[in-house]
Amino acid sequence: MSDTACAKCAFFEDHATNTGSTAESEGLCRFNPPVSQPQADSRGLWPVVSPQDWCGHFEREAA
Repeated sequence: MSDTACAKCAFFEDHATNTGSTAESEGLCRFNPPVSQPQADSRGLWPVVSPQDWCGHFEREAA
């Protein structure tokens, strides 16, 4: 895994499924606000990313 992978980023959060268990193969990117949905009464969704993904917004987690 890259030193700048999502799993090591301060904005990465483990993704809890609807059953309450943690999905090990995906997480949520908390850098940007949730993405709105087409239906006016729907909640916004955080982008789902792989722990191995990376982007230009990487910030190392605080030690």
